[in-house]
Amino acid sequence: MPTLLLTGFEPFHTHPVNPSAEAARTLDGLEVGGVRVQSALLPVEPGAAAGTLFGLLMRHQPGAVLLTGLAAGRPQVTLERVAVNVMDFRIPDNAGQTYRDAPACADAGAPAALLSTLPLRPILAAWRGANIPGDISNTAGLYVCNFVMYHALHHLTQEGRAHVPCGFLHVPANPEVALAVPEDRPALSYLPQSEITRAVRVAVEVLAGSLK
Repeated sequence: MPTLLLTGFEPFHTHPVNPSAEAARTLDGLEVGGVRVQSALLPVEPGAAAGTLFGLLMRHQPGAVLLTGLAAGRPQVTLERVAVNVMDFRIPDNAGQTYRDAPACADAGAPAALLSTLPLRPILAAWRGANIPGDISNTAGLYVCNFVMYHALHHLTQEGRAHVPCGFLHVPANPEVALAVPEDRPALSYLPQSEITRAVRVAVEVLAGSLK
């Protein structure tokens, strides 16, 4: 049975939970249209995230890859169109490190940017049909989310598997994240965790259907 690799991230910064992790855990093992979801969590640190990601890609040889992470402050789920070969961290990662104007990938000839190969418009249409607020984003940021999207696409290309649909989905805060905002900051927009998980599941269903 073909595998769809679904990743979320561990909690980071001041966030007590990561809703992408909650969705990935809930959907682990789901079978949709003859495709099985294999979920995993990635560390919020570039070197460790890359090592974990490459291990998952080599071990499972997935037919599709859906990476997910938290974009606290966004009011809706968003599909990322592009990953760029830059790291510039506004906050430290979970190892306490920051990067400024650093390459995400130092391989010779690594492109400046890589485009998502997910079926972006069909997923967006499915969200709208399911009354899920969503859109396509033209920036995945310059943090670890962008880093893993870039490396997943680059790795698949280097392995001769550029045909494998791969990309990134950002989710908004859930109530736990929104309520943990310090008092001197504005309240975050959020969606219930059940709606975040439903949005990821709808994306999984569209992606699984595109593999037929």
